[in-house]
Amino acid sequence: MKHFNCRLMVVMLSALPASTYATDVSIYGRASLSVQSSDAGDGSFTEVKSNASRIGFKGGHDLSEGLSIIYKAEFQVDLDGDSEKGKSITDRSQYIGLKGNFGEILIGNNDTMLKQSQGKVDIFSDLNGDLKHLWKGDNRMSDTISYKSPKFSGFQIGVTYVAEDSSEGESASSIAVFYGDKKLKKSKVYAALAVDSDVKGYDTSRASVQGKFSGITLGAIFQTQKKLSTGTELDGMLFSAKYALDKIIIKGQFQTAEEDGGDDKSSFTLGADYKMAKSTKIYTFFTSLDMDSDVDQSYLGVGLEYNF
Repeated sequence: MKHFNCRLMVVMLSALPASTYATDVSIYGRASLSVQSSDAGDGSFTEVKSNASRIGFKGGHDLSEGLSIIYKAEFQVDLDGDSEKGKSITDRSQYIGLKGNFGEILIGNNDTMLKQSQGKVDIFSDLNGDLKHLWKGDNRMSDTISYKSPKFSGFQIGVTYVAEDSSEGESASSIAVFYGDKKLKKSKVYAALAVDSDVKGYDTSRASVQGKFSGITLGAIFQTQKKLSTGTELDGMLFSAKYALDKIIIKGQFQTAEEDGGDDKSSFTLGADYKMAKSTKIYTFFTSLDMDSDVDQSYLGVGLEYNF
């Protein structure tokens, strides 16, 4: 019976007009696993860790001249097998929208403009040195409407509106101004200013900048955040640098988080990538977190990443 149903589905799809399913569909993803010695404050242990491994589907379809519909459905996959039953696959960015001369508007589950504004400055993203371990603001929100304008002389404006979703809920917003190309391929400098208003209980401001100078890529982020329920404020800075030596990229990053009341935290990460191919790299890193009133942490790992 199952085989009959499959054949029936194929016949039904083949009978549809070509325009019904003539769309651009791309399957992409990342498999990233590391073997590391981790010490979260209770003693060191060895673990195999999946670092934001993912699979996604994206594409679009031209509706008329200058107007197209676009979509994305991305899922995080825990390749280490440590997740709870039924939670090995979780949602990442998932949306549908329209793109044209006016820019693009997206509806669904998406990164806020403040999260997007960091570009590629955080060079240890998805690892233990990720800036999200000390700062708030790296939010992927459901029930969002996002708009990005066309680029004017390298500048672009982005707005995220987070709907209340219920009669008891509260709306939120995230606004950013971008300049340049975050991959630094179309411009030598990337910069952004972003502000969150009441996103997950925080007001946050973030300024990001990155550029290439004599073969060295340097980046910096400055952040101020305020917890609305208590009024507690936190200021932080992040500095990153990387340098390519043929197939090897040497990387370093330092981050601070100074909270009202003197609870100061910092993170320091050193690492290197070895590019085996355009899609594949071996990476290694050491991260040390000085958590002041909390327990200190350290992580030493080596991993393999494949992008497709």
